[in-house]
Amino acid sequence: SSPTLSRLETGASRADAWALHQVLVDHFIASFASPPEELILDVDASDIPLHGGQELKQFHAYYDHHCYLPLYVFCGQSMLACLLRPSRIDGARHAAAVLRLLVTRLRQAWPDVKIIIRGDSGFCRQPLLRWCERAKVQYIIGLARNKRLQARVELAEQVLERDYQRTGMKQRLVTEFRYAAASWNKTRRVLTRLEYGAQGVNPRFVVTNIANRDADAMQLYDRLYCARGEAENRIKEVQLDLFGTRASCHRFAANQFRVLLAALAYTLMQRLREFALRGTELERASAATIRVRLLKIGAAIVRNTRRVRILLASHHPLRHVFAHAAQAMAP
Repeated sequence: SSPTLSRLETGASRADAWALHQVLVDHFIASFASPPEELILDVDASDIPLHGGQELKQFHAYYDHHCYLPLYVFCGQSMLACLLRPSRIDGARHAAAVLRLLVTRLRQAWPDVKIIIRGDSGFCRQPLLRWCERAKVQYIIGLARNKRLQARVELAEQVLERDYQRTGMKQRLVTEFRYAAASWNKTRRVLTRLEYGAQGVNPRFVVTNIANRDADAMQLYDRLYCARGEAENRIKEVQLDLFGTRASCHRFAANQFRVLLAALAYTLMQRLREFALRGTELERASAATIRVRLLKIGAAIVRNTRRVRILLASHHPLRHVFAHAAQAMAP
């Protein structure tokens, strides 16, 4: 009932949040029949708007409202962490600590797995980069544009502009160079994607420690870094389809618990897609589609001492999907 759930939420503690995060990671590990060769961890942040008197409620200038700033970590479509944070902080705060704990746990399960950390320029911080290098973790992280970086690519941009003026076609170049910010302890590999079109120049920069000779700048940027945007779609799915922005409790710990309930609901949806709905028309469906077409429907449930049967209408368009899911999930 609602009162029971409310008491459960308001009584939640930091220890409960830690335990639920362990559940997320343990379910992810258990989903593999054999050790994976490579894991790509996507780290990102988003906002949860607040409209009441919640603990640690703060105004965020970028989002232009009071909010929390949760930190998400995904591996593919699986969520590994959802840490609720106040918003008046550096967006990368706690990221290194969370990733350190995740990498340690994943390597306990799979000692030989190759791990790559991927994020936008908000997570390009010296402590995170140095920890990755010490821990032998590869990274590919966005790098914010500045005057020194702009000076390095100025001549290339002039060439692109000249070619655009001559051909009228949008020009693009992906290349790399060595670079060290003032706070860095050494030079690092930086990829740059330069474009010149009708709206002018549009540079992007990425720092990485991936040194594989077969992975040239264009492959790393186009095939590896640009895929980072998929994590943003997963965050939208959690927040919009599964009520991941429901943070109306007064206590901060209670709101962390609510956010983790949405994370667990997302994990359930992902496991349904991965195991029960594989090979069906809902294999790639969003959580909202699964809720509306598969879960929120009318059915008769008949239970006896031996089994539970779900009786759908004979004309239900997804009867075959239910049959497939039941067969896939059967012990």
